[in-house]
Amino acid sequence: MTRTITVAALQLPLPGPVQPNIEAVSALVEEAATKGARLILPPELFEGPYFCQVEEEELFANARPTAEHPSVVAMQALAAKLKVAIPTSFFEKDGPHYYNTLAMIGPDGAIMGTYRKSHIPDGPGYEEKYYFRPGNTGFKVWDVFGTRIGVGVCWDQWYPECARAMALMGAELLLYPTAIGSEPYDADLDTSRMWRRAMHGHAVSNCMPVIAANRIGSEGDANFYGHSFITNEWGDMTQAFGASETGVLVETIDLDRAAKHRAGMGFFRDRRPQLYGRLAEDV
Repeated sequence: MTRTITVAALQLPLPGPVQPNIEAVSALVEEAATKGARLILPPELFEGPYFCQVEEEELFANARPTAEHPSVVAMQALAAKLKVAIPTSFFEKDGPHYYNTLAMIGPDGAIMGTYRKSHIPDGPGYEEKYYFRPGNTGFKVWDVFGTRIGVGVCWDQWYPECARAMALMGAELLLYPTAIGSEPYDADLDTSRMWRRAMHGHAVSNCMPVIAANRIGSEGDANFYGHSFITNEWGDMTQAFGASETGVLVETIDLDRAAKHRAGMGFFRDRRPQLYGRLAEDV
């Protein structure tokens, strides 16, 4: 029997407040599950509006420990009810420290582990370094429904090192929950094509499907551009939204076909890690 898994990416506006956002995500999770999805990816920080547009110390009060965060608690209950896995992005408080964290919630509703976002952006409209420490978990992969998955978070998606590290750890799928849109310093700059191409490159270089979920709509000075998608192991988009659709993208992925392609291309056979020391130098 060929190994397959049905995955889904969610796209929707998330203007807040918390409970309506969680309810909107929950409704799309339910829809994805009715379409056969077992692994369902919501966008980044779906608990409320994307708050990192501004630096406001009052907003730290919205962070919670993993087991107490409303997004995590809600998705745990939903995962257990629907027997699905939901990578859940949230604002984590750990003592005096704050992280942009992802809880990997399994189909029994349990938290399989957490990943703290490694690459933290800092620029107009994306003031994440004010709120989040760089992640200290290292990259993570999880076994879900007999599939090894790797999950990066938003800014991680631009880094080929992140994708390759997860692939070397055995990932067969790469997932990226995201909150990205307009650039307030340049109204003519649209990074949506670059954003997609970077992740298509991860699919091509690692010979595995990529699933990306983004929010849409206007929040403050930002217009989030959606363009969520699913690729196959060749980097071809098999499912895609534009800039304004709300809904679910669902795709059944043939894992054995991807594994055959990955072996045949020889990218992992022909690696020369002894030549890559420069990549780990901090200059």
